[in-house]
Amino acid sequence: MAVIIVLITFLFMEFVAWFTHKFVMHGVLWYLHKDHHQVEPGFFEKNDAFFLIFAIPSAYCYMTGLMNHDFRLYIGIGISIYGLAYFLIHDIIIHQRFKVFTHWDNRYVRAIRRAHKMHHKHIGKYQGENFGMLIVPIKYWLDPNTSK
Repeated sequence: MAVIIVLITFLFMEFVAWFTHKFVMHGVLWYLHKDHHQVEPGFFEKNDAFFLIFAIPSAYCYMTGLMNHDFRLYIGIGISIYGLAYFLIHDIIIHQRFKVFTHWDNRYVRAIRRAHKMHHKHIGKYQGENFGMLIVPIKYWLDPNTSK
């Protein structure tokens, strides 16, 4: 049962990330997310604060789950695993903020890079697209040289 809770939480987090990105990051907290679209000098971005914001519910679930010996621990683990996947995909593979895994090139990596590039095509708060991360619309899986 623990593995199922972790897996369901991980999958649900893609929706949470999409919803938060579209309606919070490109909404009331744009001032934190703006420097991710309109690059400013320096390694760190205000946008990095979202890692901490997403860590709060995970930490809460770890603590309460451990204190009460219940399912919340597995929810916290699922959130953490999603956070790690997001970090690996977004910061390492797509934006290459850390110069590791730069040689990764397969259909999935190309699709997420294309989708994310379309998201960053818009440097403002509005007219964005592709707010998710791990689930990529089928049109970005297709070879842009052969598809219409």
